[in-house]
Amino acid sequence: MGPSGSGKSTLMHCLAGLDTVTSGSARIGGTELSSLSERQLTALRRDRVGFVFQGFNLMPTLTALENITLPLRLAGRRPDAAWLEAVVATVALTDRLGHRPAELSGGQQQRVAVARALISRPEIVFADEPTGNLDSRSGAEILGFLRDCVRELGQTVVMVTHDPAAASYADRVLFLADGHVVDELHEPSAAAVLDRMLGLES
Repeated sequence: MGPSGSGKSTLMHCLAGLDTVTSGSARIGGTELSSLSERQLTALRRDRVGFVFQGFNLMPTLTALENITLPLRLAGRRPDAAWLEAVVATVALTDRLGHRPAELSGGQQQRVAVARALISRPEIVFADEPTGNLDSRSGAEILGFLRDCVRELGQTVVMVTHDPAAASYADRVLFLADGHVVDELHEPSAAAVLDRMLGLES
């Protein structure tokens, strides 16, 4: 979290291997990202990283199931049936798999995006303002699903958000200002996050 321009999205893009660091180090597990070629980075992002974007980024002509399994098909892999069932159940989409994005609510579309991010069993999922386009109820559903993914599926989720309520779902909140980590909270409440944010912006 941090004020606009504090470097949140830049940090996330560097951690995910989408942008190249100009100094310092970015690692996923024991892998130093700056040492990888573009081809190796592509393979790492495909096999070890999941992404959830604010704009869903679903393919409009594909069904929910086809959107979820698209990363595996692009990699030439078949979905593990038991894992697919577990992910779909976790995001409560079992009865919507044959629907295209236009036939789904915003919250359901974002659940498809979350399932797509999880389907390759990534080590880490990056979520950039995943509730930014959703109403409060749908947003709370998605945050609950991400929390369940951490607790039940063993995922690691890194999220950028402006919303103190969204941040309260995390185990740990880092606060950025002018490109630097300036504070952190463990087991945060929305009120505590808001208080720290007001301090940063004053």
